[in-house]
Amino acid sequence: MTTPDLDSLRLLVLVDELGSIGQAAARLGIAQPSASKRLSTVERRLGLVLVDRTRRGSALTPDGRVIAGWAHRVLAELDGLLDGAEALRTQHEAQLRVAASMTLAEHLVPGWIGELKRGNPGLYLGLEVTNSDQAAELAREGKVDLGFVESPGALPGLSAKRVATDRLVLVVAGSHPWARRRRPLTAAELAVTPLVVREPGSGTRETVDTALRKAGAGPAKPLLELGSASAVRNAVVAGAGPAVISELDVARDVADRRLVQVAVEGVDFGRELRAVWPAGRRLAGPAAALLALAVRSRSPRG
Repeated sequence: MTTPDLDSLRLLVLVDELGSIGQAAARLGIAQPSASKRLSTVERRLGLVLVDRTRRGSALTPDGRVIAGWAHRVLAELDGLLDGAEALRTQHEAQLRVAASMTLAEHLVPGWIGELKRGNPGLYLGLEVTNSDQAAELAREGKVDLGFVESPGALPGLSAKRVATDRLVLVVAGSHPWARRRRPLTAAELAVTPLVVREPGSGTRETVDTALRKAGAGPAKPLLELGSASAVRNAVVAGAGPAVISELDVARDVADRRLVQVAVEGVDFGRELRAVWPAGRRLAGPAAALLALAVRSRSPRG
């Protein structure tokens, strides 16, 4: 016994429903002799007589009606499988998983996502907000489709594209002695001063340490380690100590004089903000569209 092909099973079901090989053949768009030949092939494969052929016409035998009932269930299950596969494919096409470091997630990524959603209202997008190391690792492991990081260093196992630039600034509360300082701070003075810093793995923390090392002054000396830019900003406003933080995070506080920006000479606190994804993988669909939006949205200085 061999398995009948699906087209022959559909023909058998239609013969049962319509009561005629001719009508079933017409429904399928095939000639009646071809339909009769297919049914004969099914009979040979199953070892059963399915069609009672007489001069007055053809009708299914009792065995034929039983087989037709089972065939109907098989075809219904197959249709369910195909519909489910299509739903899963559509769902995957309409999903985008993104991880972003905190500065990017707070100030830039929401605008890019909003523009993407306006062009694709049915898109489901999940955004995980974390530090740069974790965002890079999620992208490297394929747990997200696209990551956005602030880290200045190499990104092994990842492809990267610059999407913006940023600059870190030294800020203090208005009550801090540096708030009234007239000459710039040196790299050495900054390096020996305890700072409110982000946790290890943060792109901001890595940028500060890298910039100070390049200036020959060594890494930052932590006063407090906090897990978000908002926590760092609030600690500085409260007078805990100075911090080097993205100008995006403190622009409003500096404008409102809650914080004072202090100049530092001989240290380059500029950095690139980058999109990352697994090396060797070609971005497609919503991930490629989001990257294109981010690149197009770069400021003139970015």
